[in-house]
Amino acid sequence: MNSSLNAARRARELAGIRDLVVDVLVVGLGATGAGAALDAASRGLSVAAIDAHDLAFGTSRWSSKMIHGGLRYLARGQVGVAYESAVERGHLLGRTAPHLVRAHPYLLPLVPGVSRRQAALVMTGYRAGEGLRVAARTPGHLLPGPSRISPSRARGLAAPLTSRGLRGALLSWDGRLADDARLVVALARTAAALGARVLTRCRALELSGDGALVRDELGGDTFTIRARTVVNATGVWAAGLHPGIRLRPSRGTHLVLRPETLPGLAAGLHVPIPGESNRFALVLPQSDGRVHVGLTDEPVDGPVPDVPSAPEEDVTFLLAVLNSVLEEPVRRQDVAGTYAGLRPLLAAEGRTADLSRRHALLTTPDGMVTVVGGKLTTYRRMAEDAVDRAVALGRLDAGRSRTRELPLIGAVQAGRPGGRGEGGERDRLVERYGSEAGAVRALTAEDPWLAEPGPTGVTGAELVWAVRHEGALDVDDLLDRRTRIGLVPRDREAALPLARAALAY
Repeated sequence: MNSSLNAARRARELAGIRDLVVDVLVVGLGATGAGAALDAASRGLSVAAIDAHDLAFGTSRWSSKMIHGGLRYLARGQVGVAYESAVERGHLLGRTAPHLVRAHPYLLPLVPGVSRRQAALVMTGYRAGEGLRVAARTPGHLLPGPSRISPSRARGLAAPLTSRGLRGALLSWDGRLADDARLVVALARTAAALGARVLTRCRALELSGDGALVRDELGGDTFTIRARTVVNATGVWAAGLHPGIRLRPSRGTHLVLRPETLPGLAAGLHVPIPGESNRFALVLPQSDGRVHVGLTDEPVDGPVPDVPSAPEEDVTFLLAVLNSVLEEPVRRQDVAGTYAGLRPLLAAEGRTADLSRRHALLTTPDGMVTVVGGKLTTYRRMAEDAVDRAVALGRLDAGRSRTRELPLIGAVQAGRPGGRGEGGERDRLVERYGSEAGAVRALTAEDPWLAEPGPTGVTGAELVWAVRHEGALDVDDLLDRRTRIGLVPRDREAALPLARAALAY
């Protein structure tokens, strides 16, 4: 079946869904929900997957884009959680999404504030992480091991580092996503190719074990989707559809720095947070030249907003941590944008930073399955477990999960070494679209304006592709999720005419 998502397909499937009883209804189209739709569809089950907004509208697009091996959990004795992360990282790097997930180097600068004892402990942790990689059977050529490097090499990889008292750095490698929202789009489209009905702008007003009362947020009408089983994958909003769940969301804030702010930053940075033994700020160079700095871990009380905001105290905190390792400080005016995501943690005593990231499955008496907790790296395992539970509760005729080995849309050609294009240069389209990069590039022949790059280098062809094949329905979908132009308000404003032209093309 065709993998393309667009307005015409949405209209057809929205009309047809009212006459069906699907095997599995998935509510929520973040990474876990889209992963659950793919898992169920790949087992041959009939699937409808809905979201009140858009693909990757919630927490999944606000991550650090890390696909990590769980080193932090290992340091806390959560060996099972750490091993699960390492295994899932290996699947993404090696098989399911090599076009979107690659190994990336990170430096922990050995500045005067990092004692020799602390450095030794961190290196011990890195070596334990290497042991996890081996246990997870991830090949070493996909993920190199850790080492200690000299001050000159450290500054060669990260020129903005301070030279004052720098003793070198600890070099480690971990997985990085090109774009977290694009992972969700790939999941949804792969599910659609297997027959799943993926319907955005459909809000679940009421949810039970045999379906949902749904409102079409575009047309305004209300209708029922009937299902044999239901998976609630709405993350921090899950309690609104599953009474009795107690969540304790935590806010993770990131800064977005302009491309010229930290020139010569080829590696990411792990910057120790003062007073914390096992927490680090992340400095993450992006392919568009911007740099993301994160992240906080603060409890959030009260109603959950659709789009969380980053308070000024988070900005001040992250700048202070960042500047502790830089030669020249980053100023507040260098921050071009901010974003914040809310982690759907189960309520427990203690700081949110210390709560377990293990996911949990909860069921209602009538058989609805709700999946909460977890993290982006383990979305596939969360989805598999949720569908396993739904299959058992609904006594559905389905085999075991296939998603460990199932490549996502775009994964085949992307296995070319380093994702390089003609002449060996880094090919931005291959890194974002994998085997579909050629089709995206071919669109530029349709009209000259489609080849013109806008802010961050995104072309009109990419926006038209998003409308035709990736389910983008408006400018917000285009600028805030199919691309990340919207992370910087000034760039977003400049790109509005291009987005509008793509929608009208």
